[in-house]
Amino acid sequence: MRRPMSSRIFDWMNVIVLAGISMTMLFPFFYIFSVSFTTLEQYLHSEVLLFPRVWVADAYRYILGSETFIHAMWITILVTIIGTVINLLFTCTFAYALTRNIYGQKLMLLLILITLLFSAGIIPTYLIVKATGLLDSIWSLILPVAIAPFNLIVVRQFFLNIPNELNEAAVIDGANDLTIFRKIVLPLSKPALAAFCLFYAVTHWNNYFTGILYINNPFYWPIQVILRQLVVQSDSKALTGMDLAMVENPPPPETIQMAAILVATLPILLVYPFLQKHFAKGVMLGSVKG
Repeated sequence: MRRPMSSRIFDWMNVIVLAGISMTMLFPFFYIFSVSFTTLEQYLHSEVLLFPRVWVADAYRYILGSETFIHAMWITILVTIIGTVINLLFTCTFAYALTRNIYGQKLMLLLILITLLFSAGIIPTYLIVKATGLLDSIWSLILPVAIAPFNLIVVRQFFLNIPNELNEAAVIDGANDLTIFRKIVLPLSKPALAAFCLFYAVTHWNNYFTGILYINNPFYWPIQVILRQLVVQSDSKALTGMDLAMVENPPPPETIQMAAILVATLPILLVYPFLQKHFAKGVMLGSVKG
């Protein structure tokens, strides 16, 4: 059956609007990519640089040759992997425990809601991190945010939507709570796990404030703190410990900033395609089923 003209016009308008929004969001990435491959002369003589006349990769050779930058990348990768695993472990186990009919369940839910609505603040959290000896270690970037209360509540609700008949059948077969959690609940929760895995990973990768707050030793700085030194404070010493003037034929500081941003953003972007299969289902958590 042929669709009405008004419906086709509406579809084309949607395509045009969404394409315009996509181009608006992609333009900053394309601009960063172009500037990172340009020379200082081209950058200074072009208000908006889209396609460099001469493509040079000096900025990438400079930052990838910096031990500080590479070490910060490894610190961030380590924090992201360990932190995401701990987040999922704590969130899923705690959420599953709250779905069981145990003593003190309502009190625990109340405490979780209180922490969700009322945060302790920066100073009390800092004092706790200091008192537990986590300052100047990567654990200060992981353990204080081991559980996100909102994510915990959503995962618990997802577990409650799993048919209880499966749990009852497993209990009849002699399975305990750990077996039910490992062989029934987790396999059926792949969409939720994929969604929150991506959420937690992006949070850890982009986190710079806790690195500034809890880590004074530059050896443990994540890559976002290095980017802050480069971009916000325009500190060229953040990478090599020396001024650019002391480097033979140094690249422009602007291209170093853009190259560092692009290299630091690329790894987390590459994670998304591997989780896309389950992520599309995970983002529908809590939606109304028809």
